[in-house]
Amino acid sequence: MNLFVALRYLVALDDHKHFGRAALACHVTQPALSNALRALEEHYGCAIVKRGRSFEGFSAEGERVLQSARRVLREQELLDQDLKSRAGAPQGHLLVGAVPTAMPIAARFVALLQRRHPGILPTLRSMSSIELETGLDQLALDLGLGYTERMAETRVPLRQLPQYTEAYFLVRRAEVPGQRGLQMGPPLSWAEAAHLPLCLLSPEMHNRRIIDRAFAEAQVQVTPAIESNSTVTLVTAVQAGGVCSILPGALLGTVLEQGGLEAQPLAAPEVRIPIAFMLHSSSRPSQALEAALLLAEDPGWLAQAAQHAGDLRI
Repeated sequence: MNLFVALRYLVALDDHKHFGRAALACHVTQPALSNALRALEEHYGCAIVKRGRSFEGFSAEGERVLQSARRVLREQELLDQDLKSRAGAPQGHLLVGAVPTAMPIAARFVALLQRRHPGILPTLRSMSSIELETGLDQLALDLGLGYTERMAETRVPLRQLPQYTEAYFLVRRAEVPGQRGLQMGPPLSWAEAAHLPLCLLSPEMHNRRIIDRAFAEAQVQVTPAIESNSTVTLVTAVQAGGVCSILPGALLGTVLEQGGLEAQPLAAPEVRIPIAFMLHSSSRPSQALEAALLLAEDPGWLAQAAQHAGDLRI
């Protein structure tokens, strides 16, 4: 049994919560993954995986093995990057997570990072705030882009690197279609927006909590016409017509070139939410992560992030 391989399969099973998807992620067959996990159980002399008709979680001993597996694999990755990297030329994998509304900025970030350092292989995943914080806590994630206001709610020791401030806009079909690009309308109050048919993110998303808080401050209640956990759905539903949506500047920046849409800055109250990169404060950064942290504090990058996620005055 290759211990490193078996531990990698175990971590993949925890990440995907499904034998088939874990095997697919590891580029092996499901029987190969299952056999390796059984060999791991024989090696430690205890049951690690709870098995039924499908994956049911880990035993108490399995949770301990899983925690150790993440630490061992992280140390192995750090050593691998240290030995393969040269000065100014980091090599290795970097796993970055971002809340859905920040994905356009995160995508620009990893693209720029990879262009500067071709030896780095970034993987970018869209995650809820809870998933992001859990991933950082378990050292399953190198870097996360999300809401800093949540840091007071979590016990995870996180270091933050401020990136930009999120502003909010009502987006709907333009009254005068046919013009090129996104049209910018006059400011609109949250109370006025509450009377429109809205497509919003579902209640478990932190972005929805921010929006509901703004409506509450405006002393109005909202019953959305459509709810979804997908930001793509918000934009697509507006383009299809019949509903409006509330989008942060980062998402609005992805439709600047699309005609037929109008955006109005939301006011009364003014909502400005800080977004930052976060990482576990006690973890030793890899070569790839150190390069990412340098870029995250680069003034040129911060200006670019603000340009695509700020007030977007068109």
